[in-house]
Amino acid sequence: MMNRKLNAFIGCDKEYEDAKIVLFGAPFDSTTSFRPGARFGCSAMRGDSFGMETYSPYQDRDLNDALVFDYGDLELPFGSPENALWQIEAFAARILADGKIPCMIGGEHLVTLGAVRAVFSKYPDLHVLHFDAHTDLRDDYLGERLSHASVMRRVWEFLGDGRIFQFGIRSGDRAEFEWAKEHVFTGKFDFRGLKTVVEQLKGKPVYFSLDLDVLDPSVFPGTGTPEAGGVSFQALLDAVLSLSGLNVVGFDVNELAPAYDHSGASTAAALKILRELLLVLSPQTQKR
Repeated sequence: MMNRKLNAFIGCDKEYEDAKIVLFGAPFDSTTSFRPGARFGCSAMRGDSFGMETYSPYQDRDLNDALVFDYGDLELPFGSPENALWQIEAFAARILADGKIPCMIGGEHLVTLGAVRAVFSKYPDLHVLHFDAHTDLRDDYLGERLSHASVMRRVWEFLGDGRIFQFGIRSGDRAEFEWAKEHVFTGKFDFRGLKTVVEQLKGKPVYFSLDLDVLDPSVFPGTGTPEAGGVSFQALLDAVLSLSGLNVVGFDVNELAPAYDHSGASTAAALKILRELLLVLSPQTQKR
């Protein structure tokens, strides 16, 4: 049994036993390669969520009607990526064992590896849908294999070829792009081709990972590794809404570093995207 948190993300205050989705934070950014601070994204999103309505005019749905439980943040060790990943994996596995869907707020993108490991253990036919500015396909970063710059390469090692589908990619080493041609689907710059991939993935278990730096820095400067040339907020929102009908068995939103946007606009964008994701992927959200 898990108890409700007083500072739960707005509308995500159902009892654990009743919930279909369990939200939890992974405040970890020890392998960040440029600007640290994503560890504070989870708490910023929860705190600022109370400036946002639970109702979505985009979907005519309300988080108050969704069966979502917010556990709060895990307590992760900053000095040990493998230990942090093990704790994330164990917690996500517990959620899955109870027949619920894990939704993780990062934190840097490496935290995705722990959650995907757990989901893969339950769903060996798992596919990953990945929105990001960066390929994250390096074999290592400065000699370290556990890095937010190599997270999708580590995921590929147990998923194999043809199971990872990336969109919005506009940054990476030449070697990463060359390697990707043989092993993963990489949609460059925007969401062209997403509709076809969504149709292809229907009926299959899918893990969805959203690195918020897929957004253009003019829209979302509050991130550790901003990359010019990103998508608009509306384009990302439309892409998220298009995921309706997929069998999403786990998902995450990561790489908000709120200290780099004192206006709060980046956090506001992250909040709205998370609200829409929770609503579009909630298996028991009722229209009023």
